[in-house]
Amino acid sequence: MHSRGFKNLINGNTINISNFEGHNYKRMIKFLTQFGRYILLLKKVFSKPEKPSLYFKQTMSEFVNLGLNSIGIIAIISFFMGAVITLQTAYNTENPIYPKYLIGLGCRDSMILEFSSTIAALILAGKVGSNIAAEIGTMRVTEQIDALEIMGVNSASYLILPKLIATLIFNPLLTLIAIIVGIFGGGIAGTLAGVITTENFIYGIQYAFIPYYIVYSLIKTVFFAFIITSVSAFQGYYVDGGSLEVGRASTKAVVFSSVLILLFNVILTQLLLS
Repeated sequence: MHSRGFKNLINGNTINISNFEGHNYKRMIKFLTQFGRYILLLKKVFSKPEKPSLYFKQTMSEFVNLGLNSIGIIAIISFFMGAVITLQTAYNTENPIYPKYLIGLGCRDSMILEFSSTIAALILAGKVGSNIAAEIGTMRVTEQIDALEIMGVNSASYLILPKLIATLIFNPLLTLIAIIVGIFGGGIAGTLAGVITTENFIYGIQYAFIPYYIVYSLIKTVFFAFIITSVSAFQGYYVDGGSLEVGRASTKAVVFSSVLILLFNVILTQLLLS
């Protein structure tokens, strides 16, 4: 058999390895091209604004659209998340040697370290990320972005920078809300289910508290907010086609943002807690 091929065990055909190499080469080139466009887009986004007052109004609007409108879903999911964590911890620590306050401690640390930042970020990637990609993508296919460019407006900065500022400032507040509501939900669920008393739960959430965990969670949230907004805006900004491509861009925005959130979650955890 030729040195550049191998036998397919199913149909006996020879497959040329060079085809795989060429395919991987094209994928690498495509990835580097997209990454370069992403960096150049960020360079345009962070350029000096033409009219700061106009950007301020846009930023205030994004605070409402991307921040305030997300409080409801974050609060609801955090409440039930805290409730489930408390009940699961209680039912898995029924051994008498484990003090009851460990249930409250487990709920507190789980909400602070992981659920309030990472899970909330994944939720926001679906809600906020798809919204950003669809909004900017629609403006691209309807040539509104081209009109801004013709008028001499830096469209990337005008459309994306206010969204970045709003999410970078407001998402940490959403994380704090998630922590508080999640712990409260855990306390309510544990008390109503009779697995822990209110006194033991409160003692548990106070026991051996490490304030740095809050800082760690907020740092992760800032990184996640930047990923969600910039990746989603990138997918929408470079849409080429019609409404079908806008839908695909929204899907890509959610998928890519979620994968990057999980990747950076591992990296930041190793850097910040090691």
